[in-house]
Order: sequence, then C-alpha cells, then structure tokens
Amino acid sequence: MKHRYTPLFLAALALSACGQSGKETVAETPPTAAEAQEFFERFNEQQYQVDLDQGRAEWVMQTYITTDTEYLSAKASERALNFTNKILEESKRFQGLELEGDVARGLHILNSDQSLPAPRAEEKVAELAAIASKLSSMYGQGKYCNEAGECKGLEELMEIMAKSHDYDELLDAWQGWRNIAPPMRADYQKFTELMNEGARELGYKDTGDLWKARYDMSSDEFEVEANRLWGQVKPLYEQLQCYVRDQLGEVYGRDKVPADKPIPAHLLGNMWAQEWGNIYPLVEPFPSEEGQQVDISANLQAQNYDAKKMFESAESFYTSMGLKELPESFWEKSMLVKPRDREVVCHPSAWDMDPAVNDVRIKMCTDPTEEDLVTIYHELGHIYYYLYYSELKPIFRRGANDGFHEAIGDALTLSMTPGYYQQVGLLGDYQEDAQALINYQMKEALDKIAFLPFGKLIDQWRWDVFAGKISPEQYNQSWWDLRTEFQGIEAPVARSEADFDPGAKYHIPANTPYTRYFLARILQFQFHKAMCDTAGFEGPLYQCSIYGSKEAGEKLAAMLAMGQSKPWPEALEALTGTREMDATAIIEYFQPLMGWLEEENKGKTCGW
Repeated sequence: MKHRYTPLFLAALALSACGQSGKETVAETPPTAAEAQEFFERFNEQQYQVDLDQGRAEWVMQTYITTDTEYLSAKASERALNFTNKILEESKRFQGLELEGDVARGLHILNSDQSLPAPRAEEKVAELAAIASKLSSMYGQGKYCNEAGECKGLEELMEIMAKSHDYDELLDAWQGWRNIAPPMRADYQKFTELMNEGARELGYKDTGDLWKARYDMSSDEFEVEANRLWGQVKPLYEQLQCYVRDQLGEVYGRDKVPADKPIPAHLLGNMWAQEWGNIYPLVEPFPSEEGQQVDISANLQAQNYDAKKMFESAESFYTSMGLKELPESFWEKSMLVKPRDREVVCHPSAWDMDPAVNDVRIKMCTDPTEEDLVTIYHELGHIYYYLYYSELKPIFRRGANDGFHEAIGDALTLSMTPGYYQQVGLLGDYQEDAQALINYQMKEALDKIAFLPFGKLIDQWRWDVFAGKISPEQYNQSWWDLRTEFQGIEAPVARSEADFDPGAKYHIPANTPYTRYFLARILQFQFHKAMCDTAGFEGPLYQCSIYGSKEAGEKLAAMLAMGQSKPWPEALEALTGTREMDATAIIEYFQPLMGWLEEENKGKTCGW
C-alpha cells in the first residue's frame, strides 16, 4: 500500500528558498524512493547509537545525581537533539515523494513524535538541553527542611501523606514539598519558549499541537476524543468524589471539609491527590471482618518479601501467560532499591537501554507494600513491550500510541484479584460477599477512578501554556482552576504566583507528556475485557484474572511485537477486535460500586 504525507507533514518539510548564507540554493536532483529507503536505513542505524548514548548518560544521572552526571546527561541530550534536527533537515528532500510502507510511516513518526522539540540553532539546543537536565535534577534533589533544620526527601514526605491522619502534619508535608518548585519557574518559562520555537520549525502551532499529532489524528480531533472518553467516566468519578468528601468531613470536621466545597488537596493520601488509595481506611464502606480483609502489604512483610522477591512474583505472572523470562542482565543492572550512599531519582521508571542485547532495566526504590507490588507489575508491562518489539527498527520501538505503553502493565494489575492473591499465597481465607465486593471495588476505585481527571488535566494545563492561553503570570492560578474544575479539590492554603505548584509534580520538570496515563486508565479496562474474553472467562469482569492463560498471552505478545509499526487502531483491533478506544469496560467493571454509590449519596450535596 502506498502512502502520501499529510499536508501538515509536507508543510513541515518544505524546502527553504535560501541557505544559511542568504544566497539562493542550487536546485537539487529530485530524490528517488531508493534514496529515501537508504536514508531511512541509515537514520535508524544512527538513531540506535544516539539512543544508547543518551540512555546511558541519563541512567547514570538519575541513579547517581551529581553536578558531573548532570553535565554529562545534558551533553548527551544536546547531541541527541542536534542529531534529530540534522535528520529532520535531511528528510526535507523527500517531501511530496510517493513512498511505501515502513519508510512512509517512519518518516511521519520522525516528524511528529518529538516530546522535546528543539530549535535548529545549536546554541538554543544547548540551552534547551541544559534546562531540561537542570529541571530534572532539581526535582530529584528536592528536600523540605523545616525551621528546626530537619530535612526530608520526597520518599519520607510521601510516607507522611500516605499514613498520617493529622491535618496539620499533612499540611506541613504538602506545603514543604512545594517549596522545591518556585526556583523552577523562570527556567520552565524559557524551556516552554524554546520548545515552542522548535515545534513551529517542524510546522506545528506549538508543542501541544505537536504532542497531540502523535495520535494519528488532528489536534482538534484528539481533544474531542479525549473529552468523549472523559465524559463516559465522569459520572462515576463525581459519585466517588461526593462520597469521599462526606466521609472526610466526618473524620476532619465539616469546618475543614465542607459538604459543598472542593476537598482540601492534602487530605487524600497522596502528595498530588492523584490517587486516593491510602485513605481507604477512612472511607471503607463496611467495617472489615476476619476473612474479608485484603491487606497485601501486611502479608508481603510477614512473608519477608524483599525487592527481588516482589519482582520475581511479577515476572511469574507474565511467564504464566507464555511470555519470555526476563534476561539475566535485568537483575544485574536494574536499581531495585534506594542506594544508601548517594542521591537518586526514586520515581519508578522502565528503561529500554540496548535492544540489540535485550538490556532492559527498572529504576525504583522498592518497599514491601501492595502499592509498590502493583507498580512493579505495571513497570514490567513496559519491559515486556521493549522485549517484544526489540526486533523492529528504532523508529518503531515504541507503543502503538503512548497510552498503550502505560496500559499494558495496568491491564495485568486488574488480574490481581483476591482470587489471584490467594493463588500466589498473599491472601488467606478471603470470602467475597456483597459487602466485601463493595469494599474491594472502593479500594480499586480510589486509585483507578480517582486518577482519571488528574490524568486529563496535567496536559490540559500544558497545552494551554504552550498555546499561550495561560500566560506565565497565570501559571499557578490556572493550575488550581483546572484541579478544581476536573477533580473537585482545592489548595488547603492560599497560593499565589510566587508559587509554582506544577513543578512539584515529576512529569512537569521531566517534560513527560501525561495524557498517556489518562488513556492508559481507559485502555487497561478495554484490554482486560478483551483478554478475559480470549481466556474464555465467564462471570463478572471484576472477578477475571488472566493469570496462566496462554491464549491471552499469545494475543498480547502479537500486539506488543507490532510496536508502532502500524497505526494504533490496527494494534487495538489486533487485541480487542475494535478500532476505537472505549470506556464502557470501566463502567461494566465498577457497576456494583456505581449502584452502591448512587444509593449512598442520595440526599447528599454532590458537586462543587
């Protein structure tokens, strides 16, 4: 099948009438399809080495933060950005040329899939790379020191947010972490300006327009699609928010949590109020009795699970489906626990270091908790994607869309049912009845449903920043406006433009697009339902575990191996039989909880 570039891509590749010297350029011989093929092959060979060099430099910086490793990471990033600019410039020769298959698709991806678009001027590339490394390092080294000089890093502050029920202690930790962000503000503004310049040079209106283009649809079409998916799940979120607010009002007092106002953001068990699972004991629908308790963390600790054993448990789920074992180098080169002798970025991440030798790694500061166990299953989803598409050209070694990459591991976590935990010895004599089901679904919803509006608003804020709809003078106010609009939460104390609260969330200084996480929460249920059907499961969707299903594993592996070599609707169809993302599986999964919430919330003031 032949393919012509879209008008947007052709515009991006339009040849300049004049060279850098200002003199008229000499007309070139029209390029051929064979030359395009040769360029495509050469680019992929070079891309492999560039990715390897940059990955190693970034790995060392994140697992051993010093001024030296920050410098080396910035230089590697600078070289990578200059390489990308050079390749994009060379690709202009093939504008309008009718190309086939992989070459056409590869050049389209090359143009649109730039998370960090850089201006062409080398001095600006250097500046962009330096700011990117600086912002990431500032976040990784962030600490809160109180008036007594006692300092806490993010891990310690997150533990307070997760475990404390003291209003003032939570507020202190919440405010303290946000003190790391104001120094980022000026750098972030310049960072945005440089990325927008690079995006415009690629033919896009701004960086947000570029980020949305990676979904094989126009910017406007993608926003409509994201809003459609949010509309499908919004009623369930609104019922959950109403119930949680009422329960927190009983715990902290109606003066602190009014029945008709947004929830104070520091009371939801998480530094960013993005997932609320840690407050489950405060909002549990029915008091747990012996035999109904699902305390996986206590069982992990009682059975002396360390990081290695937790990762082995997760690997055994994937191999039970017929997927390959992790390479030995994974165990040798990953960072699975926090080192005692140096600063590191603890935020969990999976790394595709060297596909040629299956060098895949995870960086994580693991603790024996259910939250970390679920995170491990999620991160291994990335690792298995890396392993299965490793044979593809570098340009195709990525998820069908970036939501797919996040959804794979998340889909498998849905199989971590009470029945599964019993199978692997992490849960005792659990007996599910109507009340136990509502309790379990509440626990799930506090993470998976509570996250949805947060996942949607992060990039909504950035898209508006990139587009100039939010000026630098409105950064913080607009952030909180969106958090209230989407989540029904608010800052617990007055904030101003002297603050930069977006910078206290890893993905902002790290410049990681976030809509992928929103889409992943939709896709994981769609994937789960499809794999349960393939496995021949009969019964309520919430009871399904695909643990041990070779049939589901075979279908999953086939989709993973496609990478981004085909448009995402084709990959979606390969696993689910449909070409459209859809949230109805979420509604089906949580139907028991939705019915219970609607009944429980009758007579309450919902909304904000």
